[in-house]
Amino acid sequence: MNPSSFDRTGLVLMFATIVVWAGSWIAMKLVVPYIGPFDFVALRYVVGSLVLFALAIALRRPLAMPPFGLTLLIGLTQTAGFQGFVQSALVSGGVGKVSLMAYTMPFWVVLLAWGLLGEKPGTRHAAGIALAAAGLICFIEPWGGMGDVKPVLLGLGSGFCWGVGTVLSKRMFDRHAPDIMTFTAWQMLFGGLVMVPVAYLVPQEPAHWGWPLAAGMTYIILIATAAGWLLWLEVVRRVPASIAGLSSLGVPVTAMLLAWAILSERPTLVELAGMGLILAGIWVVSRAGPARRAA
Repeated sequence: MNPSSFDRTGLVLMFATIVVWAGSWIAMKLVVPYIGPFDFVALRYVVGSLVLFALAIALRRPLAMPPFGLTLLIGLTQTAGFQGFVQSALVSGGVGKVSLMAYTMPFWVVLLAWGLLGEKPGTRHAAGIALAAAGLICFIEPWGGMGDVKPVLLGLGSGFCWGVGTVLSKRMFDRHAPDIMTFTAWQMLFGGLVMVPVAYLVPQEPAHWGWPLAAGMTYIILIATAAGWLLWLEVVRRVPASIAGLSSLGVPVTAMLLAWAILSERPTLVELAGMGLILAGIWVVSRAGPARRAA
C-alpha cells in the first residue's frame, strides 16, 4: 500500500466514522426515556452481532471464532463496559459532556499501550494528557462544589473501557490477524450476552416500544453498531495503537453541535473551555506519532 492510497483510505474512514457516530449520540440520548441502559446495551449488541453474522454468511466470510479469551475480554471492555457506562451517563448528562468524556479514549490508549504493548509515550503525549487533564478540571469545576460529577465519571469510565478494548484489539490484529467482520461480530455478541443477566437483575426503566424507540434502535443497531464498529476496527487495524484515536477527533465536536441544534443543549463558557482543552489534547496526542517501544 503506497502512502497516497493510505491517506485516501484513512480520510474516508475518518469522515465516515465521524458522521455515523456523531449521529448515534443524538439517537442514544433520544431513546433514554424509552428503554433502560442495560436493556439498551444487550439489545443493541446482540441484535447488531446477528446482523453482522448474517452479512458474513452472505459474503462467505469465515465464521470461526478468534481466540476465545482475548475476544471475550474485548467484548467485556469495548462493548459491554463502554456502552454500559455511556448509556448510564446519558440518563442525567448531556450529549456534549458525555461524548467528550468517552472520547478521552486516546489518552487511556497511550497509558495502556505503555503498560501492555511496551509503547513508551513521548513528550508530546505527556503534553496532550496535561491539556486533557486541565479540560477535565473545567468540567468537574471543583471551585463550584463539583456540580453533577456523576455523568463525568461515568463518561470517563466509558473512555477507559474503550481504551482497554482498543489496545486489546490492536494485540488481536497484530498476533492473530482475524477477519475483521467476524471478529467484530463475536466480540459484540459476547459483550451483548454479558449484559443480558445484568439487564434482568438491575432495576431500570421498562422498555416502552413505539416508533421513537424503534426508529432510534434501527439507526443505532444497523448504522452505528454494525457499520460503525467495522469502520472503527478498520482504523485500529491500520494505525499504531497510540494514534488510533485520530478518527475520533471530530466526533464529540459534531455531536456537541448536533445536540446544541437538535436538543438545545447549550454548553457554558467553562464547559466550552474544557472542550477546547480536551480537543487540543486529543489533537496533540494524535499528531505525536507512534509511541516508542520500551527497551
